[in-house]
Amino acid sequence: MQKLFMLFIGFQLMSCSGTAQKNQNTETKTYPVSKTKAEWKEILSPEQFYILRQVGTERPFSSPLNKIYKPGTFYCAGCKTPLYEGEHKFDSGTGWPSFDRAIEGSVDKDVDYKLGYARSELLCSTCGGHLGHVFNDGPRETTGMRHCINGDALVFEPKNTKHE
Repeated sequence: MQKLFMLFIGFQLMSCSGTAQKNQNTETKTYPVSKTKAEWKEILSPEQFYILRQVGTERPFSSPLNKIYKPGTFYCAGCKTPLYEGEHKFDSGTGWPSFDRAIEGSVDKDVDYKLGYARSELLCSTCGGHLGHVFNDGPRETTGMRHCINGDALVFEPKNTKHE
């Protein structure tokens, strides 16, 4: 049983980690918010820069946002675009914030072959920041999708507060 658990954890780590190889769809896309590397470094924390601009992955279970399950909106940490609503968040057990859908039009998809097979990478549709990946092992009673998102790519704002 312990070996099976360790195998599962290893698969989960690989399924959300890695540096993506871009395909031509987003490599040539111009995003509405575009900044130089220096400008991004000025406004992002080192962790946010690593995730959003260098296609990094945070350690599982390291984000405080992983355990937030209350009404509100999750915004892109880079450009403040609303990406996910709290009502669509669920506990996937993977160690990363997981959602069954994004706010319509807020997330772009690309293809990542880092692990030797195609995975769908998720990017902010406003700034092109790397968010995570999408998998088809989410809740069957809703969309069946799991948006596996790095917490450092997000900022949470509880409902009934104004976003600035």
